[in-house]
Amino acid sequence: MHSIHCDWVGFGVVRILVMQKIKEPNAEFGVVLFLVSRPDTVYSVYDVARLNTTVAIPIFREFIPIFHVKSVYYPEYRHSFDLNCQIIAYFTGYRLGESTLVEREVPLQKLRGLADQARLGRGTVALLGGEAGIGKTTLLNAFQDSMQGSFRIIRGGCDPLFTPRTFGAIHDMANALGPDVAQMLSSNTQTATLFPTILTSLQETRRPTILICEDVHWADNATLDLLKFIGRRIQFIPCLMILSFRSDEINASHPLTQVIGDLPSSPTRRIELERLSLPGIGKLAESSAYRAEDLYQITAGNPFFVTELLAAYDGSETRLPASITDAVASRLSHLSQNERQFLDQICVIPGTISPSMQNALFTADQERLAKSCVDQNVLIEDENGNLRFRHELARLATLSRQSAQGQKKRHAEIMQVLMKMEDAATLDQIVHHAAGALDGKSVLKYAPKAAKMAAASGAHREAVSHYAAALKFIDIASPETAAQLYEDWAYEAGLSLHIDDSVLEARRHAVILWRAQGRMDKVAENLRWLSRLHWYRGEAADADRYLEQAIAVLEDMPPSIQRAMAYSLRSQLCMLNDKMEASIEWGNRALELEQDFKDVSVRIHALNNIGTSKVFRGDQAGVDLLLESLELSLANDLHEDAARVYTNLGEYGVVFREFDLAERILTEGVAFDIEHDLDSWTHYLQGRLALLRMKQGRLRDAEAIAKGVLGIQRLTLLMRLPALQVLAKTQMRLGNEGAPALIQQSLNDALATGELQHIVPARLTLIEAAWLDDNSRDAIEQIEQLLALDNSERHAWDLGEVAIWSHRFQRNMRHDLGDGMPRPYKLELAGDIFAAADAWEQLGSPYSSAVALMQTLGPQQEQAFKRALKILSKLEAKAAIKKLDKIAKSAGIDLKIPKSRRGPYKASRNHPLGLTAREQEILRLMVSGSTNREISETLSRSQRTVEHHVSSILAKLNAKNRMAAMLRIQDEPWLLPKEV
Repeated sequence: MHSIHCDWVGFGVVRILVMQKIKEPNAEFGVVLFLVSRPDTVYSVYDVARLNTTVAIPIFREFIPIFHVKSVYYPEYRHSFDLNCQIIAYFTGYRLGESTLVEREVPLQKLRGLADQARLGRGTVALLGGEAGIGKTTLLNAFQDSMQGSFRIIRGGCDPLFTPRTFGAIHDMANALGPDVAQMLSSNTQTATLFPTILTSLQETRRPTILICEDVHWADNATLDLLKFIGRRIQFIPCLMILSFRSDEINASHPLTQVIGDLPSSPTRRIELERLSLPGIGKLAESSAYRAEDLYQITAGNPFFVTELLAAYDGSETRLPASITDAVASRLSHLSQNERQFLDQICVIPGTISPSMQNALFTADQERLAKSCVDQNVLIEDENGNLRFRHELARLATLSRQSAQGQKKRHAEIMQVLMKMEDAATLDQIVHHAAGALDGKSVLKYAPKAAKMAAASGAHREAVSHYAAALKFIDIASPETAAQLYEDWAYEAGLSLHIDDSVLEARRHAVILWRAQGRMDKVAENLRWLSRLHWYRGEAADADRYLEQAIAVLEDMPPSIQRAMAYSLRSQLCMLNDKMEASIEWGNRALELEQDFKDVSVRIHALNNIGTSKVFRGDQAGVDLLLESLELSLANDLHEDAARVYTNLGEYGVVFREFDLAERILTEGVAFDIEHDLDSWTHYLQGRLALLRMKQGRLRDAEAIAKGVLGIQRLTLLMRLPALQVLAKTQMRLGNEGAPALIQQSLNDALATGELQHIVPARLTLIEAAWLDDNSRDAIEQIEQLLALDNSERHAWDLGEVAIWSHRFQRNMRHDLGDGMPRPYKLELAGDIFAAADAWEQLGSPYSSAVALMQTLGPQQEQAFKRALKILSKLEAKAAIKKLDKIAKSAGIDLKIPKSRRGPYKASRNHPLGLTAREQEILRLMVSGSTNREISETLSRSQRTVEHHVSSILAKLNAKNRMAAMLRIQDEPWLLPKEV
């Protein structure tokens, strides 16, 4: 970086002094100006477009070009600056005009602007899209050249293997990311450790980082997970992460689409490269005999096609090749026969050819041929010695000239070389070429190994592809190998794909094959998995059937940890269907077996089931069991088991009106799930947080959270259902017109699960809706449905609500709940309405208190109704107010219901997590990247006051630091509403 000095000449005009001689003659450099209005605070960032260095002759010689300062980010916005505003200027290091870029000035300038933001510690994700051959790599090369010296540049790319290499692009970047990262990649370290290590490498660096990952449409799942992990935290990293991809090759179901959708919108920028215009092509074709109009017609403005056609011109004729393949063939025709044969041999290798692979593949003569092809710009060699075709389209065009038999032969030759390379060749490459050679034995040998390595890194989609490659040769596999392949493919497919019939069919194939070999342990294992898969699909009867078969098989064998896990799974299914006594019994049987085999995962699973079953039957000892399960889960980094405890214990706190416990567990759980990117658990738990807010009478907060969850795409039915049920009930209570449709959808989805924990609340909502609408027939129909259930299958609070609605509609419960009846219900059933209302108020459930008061008869009606009206008005429960008014009028009481005021909901009045209006204002500045000092100056508050507010905000968000707070806002945008 060169030393320069700036000062003001006038408003918007700056003079630059060069303090060091610039060695490159006739070069044009960019300069970034940081305008600083107060110490340590950047006011704005600007870019001086060109600074011709030829006039900067000796060192310390004054250099006085005058520049009008224009904003890079907001060029249409004109600023006036105080002449006392301090200026700090840096050379960006980029040389303008070094490479020929046609019609790419705007995207190049956008990337430079984003790099300037990274320099200030505010990272961004740039999504660089466009069709194949549109010039993404050319643009990135020019951008990288312009940033050299000012940034640490880390670059890698994804290759079009039949099955992508796990962390393929990250292996390219490993050395630049640091020795710890390289070591972890080589040892297949778990992503829970690898990802934070890479994040630390990006944070703790003397220079800001530009991280470029090319062709992410070919990326493996593990790489996509890492990019998502970084992208969600990018705003607090001095890093510009650029992801290039072919826009036309990703659709709604492509894994990259989901990753892009999960990136936060604030620090994400899309840059889409367009095709060249006719004038642009004219610039490229100036020295060619081709007419720009003809080039435009055949290429439609694709830059790669244009350059290939121009390169195909040999000066002897002006006829355009008919296609790009013809253009590539024309270029190859200029090569020697040996060079063409060499390219024919290597064109079956996608992506780069590493130096170690070159050493194994190439003879001395072929090394000479490779160098000749590089000299003629047919191949490209990077700074690490990797070889590749100048573009994937060029490789494919070369490959298309080969016969299928020729391709098969070359794949086989390369595979044989790779297998002799030992550690230098990757399993992904061996499987790719073995499949291309149709070498079934080699695919069966190496594909499962590659799949296991991919799965260990979390690349489950790639593991599925490897197993699928092996399954193509299942007819030559031994029965044992075939059974294991079906089993392994089904496992990975169940994790990464939809659990469709093919996954179930693979498990059934495995059962048949293992049974034929007498491997009953394997038979039981696959039957247990069939049970789990059917449960995930909401097919409870099939889940029960397969689990019973698994247990029967295991009980005919010696005791084992597999039997213990089967017992625990039976415990879980019983718990989910509210058969709590059976759940406790099966869970204890699992724990007894676990004592002999000491498997912590079984213990964690069983403790969760038993603890949940106990607390939902009113046994407080279950809380301790759940907390023990949570402690073990956290100690052993079993994140999903921990998420399951947070879910079950949080739900207990909500349902049993232990709101302090619910508040703590739900906020801790949501923060934990977000920190570990457990999206499915996060959204389910957010639905339970919405339920808590609804039961607390905070209807607007509940509505905001539920709408936020339901607005997230690609959620499964179970992930959406808690939020849907809350939204249906809050919309009903708020008196919104769309409530009936939501209520019916909620019931339909609940019935689809077959689980009473969802079905009973849905029917209770229908009863309340019918009561509000004076529709006793529908209410009684739903009550009869609930009364038909076995009381032993429901917890006391559900039974109490069924009992109270039965009482209100003059239907009698068929069973006496006795001492198990919750106090507010017991008091209302005894006729002590005011005491029941007080009990609800003490529990923190004002809406239930108001509804109880509306049941008052006799001389105390007016007093009760006025109290209910006061509560309901505060809650904005319009439907209940309308019902109350009707009841009051029929009793001859005029409550003088005030007209409701329509208008926007004031978010500052009641925040979902209790943030004050000032805290929300500060949180908004925090997530924008402002420091405490900047916040104090923006709000004219002391820095100590701001620090207290920040501490309070982090505590209420259950966030360890600002980055954790940012992650919560990304996942829960309703925590930072637009109106403050």
